[in-house]
Amino acid sequence: MLISGVIVGFLIFSGISFIFTSLTQPSTATVKPEYIEFEFLYTSEKQGWIERVTPDFEKWFKDEFDITVKVKLTVTGSHKTVNLILLGSAKPTAWSPASSLWIPYLNGKWTREGHEEPIAKDWTALATSPVVIAGWSSFLSKYNVTSFRDLYELSKKGVHFKYGHPDPLLSNGGAMVAVLEFAEALNKRPEDITVEDLKKPEAVEFVRTIESHAVAYGESTGFFGSWAAENGPDAIDVFGVYENVVIDNSLKAKKKWGDSIKAIYPQGGTLLSDHPYVILDAEWVSMWQRFAASQYLMYLLKPEVQRIAQEYGLRPANPSVPLDEELFSEENGVQPRVDTPVLNPPSGEVLEAIFVDWVKARNPGV
Repeated sequence: MLISGVIVGFLIFSGISFIFTSLTQPSTATVKPEYIEFEFLYTSEKQGWIERVTPDFEKWFKDEFDITVKVKLTVTGSHKTVNLILLGSAKPTAWSPASSLWIPYLNGKWTREGHEEPIAKDWTALATSPVVIAGWSSFLSKYNVTSFRDLYELSKKGVHFKYGHPDPLLSNGGAMVAVLEFAEALNKRPEDITVEDLKKPEAVEFVRTIESHAVAYGESTGFFGSWAAENGPDAIDVFGVYENVVIDNSLKAKKKWGDSIKAIYPQGGTLLSDHPYVILDAEWVSMWQRFAASQYLMYLLKPEVQRIAQEYGLRPANPSVPLDEELFSEENGVQPRVDTPVLNPPSGEVLEAIFVDWVKARNPGV
């Protein structure tokens, strides 16, 4: 599905490009402007990559179309981007949460507010990073941890361990970990979970058992990797984060502590932080902003730009770009190929219910 989405995105936006670049006698309504500015509301996981390549896009756009373009970059958390759009505090042309998990969540809230049509209709992945169970290699090997259920079983056996992940109410990474925990509890794929399922007390009990070992929450997945690498195995044993957090910290940890941080791809499946790019179907988006945003998407999917994304630990979404297996390697604590099913996110309604249940299950002392 992901590869198909990228290819469809290329075809759609290539078509838009052809239409606009072939306008030789534009009408008054389509007179070429001298300047276009549009806001791109996106998340911090890809901030380094986006900030690096956007000036080059602006130059490319000027050379290609003889129009000055300014991309206003606004960075914040996935959940907060939804709230900003709903409140009207931000009116971006393009929106990219860290995961497509948030698309049905936004659309559900948008239509419940009285809008007839969804605001986020079509999307294309910019890059991907799977959610993993990260931990010290010695700990993961000793207890043969392969899933969140293994952590539950360890707890039931009385094994003490220190656990963590970002707060699902503040972080996309935390929300994805919570979804996977509840999916394991119910023995269901996230997309098959219903609100009724989440009323089962055993689901909250399962998650509460794991969460009872939490020593930290917070807003960032990156915090856990750097915290572990800096403070060692006494600080935390295992944590739920993005794969790129392991890449960033595995070798640092081994150099300092003689033990590396390793990624486990949950046996039952994982969710991809797929960084969807959405041009919003909103009244504040003009035709020329839509055009510039579509060109920006095509630029971000160019092979040379996708290769730069890998330098930031993000897997390329463009299927024509080969994976850098020197970076995505066991030496860096990860696997070149994700050897577990890639799951689809739940509905927006279910995600809201998971947030409510997670608050009941969280460690109140953290």
